[in-house]
Amino acid sequence: QVQLVESGGGSVQAGGSLRLSCAASGRIFRINAMGWYRQVLEKQRELVAVITSGGSTNYAASVKGRFTISRDNAKNTVYLQMNSLKPEDTAVYYCNAEVLMGPIVAARQYWGQGTQVTVSS
Repeated sequence: QVQLVESGGGSVQAGGSLRLSCAASGRIFRINAMGWYRQVLEKQRELVAVITSGGSTNYAASVKGRFTISRDNAKNTVYLQMNSLKPEDTAVYYCNAEVLMGPIVAARQYWGQGTQVTVSS
């Protein structure tokens, strides 16, 4: 199957920066979009940023101008550079990837295990 492994979460003061990484491994033919979502307890998981295989990006309004998503297709890895962090960015961040395991197999969504980001004021 496919595994997504995240790293880079942690605690930082407001105004600081963190960089998240997510590496996909396993039976991968091609990865379409990759993205980052976040969730606060008892709230719905929300999209933070997404990047297509061609490099097109889309961001939530709340992070635009502060966060940058990028990917290394050769390494099946997506990154999220988070600058000017705010306490309201505190959440568990999840990596997501749309993966094809073969040329004629339908794409499936996979999720990482989540990594905690805590921003203190």
